[in-house]
Amino acid sequence: MNPLHPKKLLLTKWTAVQPQAKDKHFLVTRVITPELPEVAIQWVEIEALFSKATRRIDWRELRDEGLWRQGWV
Repeated sequence: MNPLHPKKLLLTKWTAVQPQAKDKHFLVTRVITPELPEVAIQWVEIEALFSKATRRIDWRELRDEGLWRQGWV
């Protein structure tokens, strides 16, 4: 897998390996930056394309190929 950097995740596309409730394809809609600039980015907000539901996840979860695939597969 290509290396990921949290600042470059905005508007990237992801496919859930095990979809739940027809939510398979997701888009990173927001990179949540901490209030203090010296603190590392930890969270991103993803939106399901089918249901438009959003959820906050740790951006490092996107590295797990057992959960996510980059792009819309």
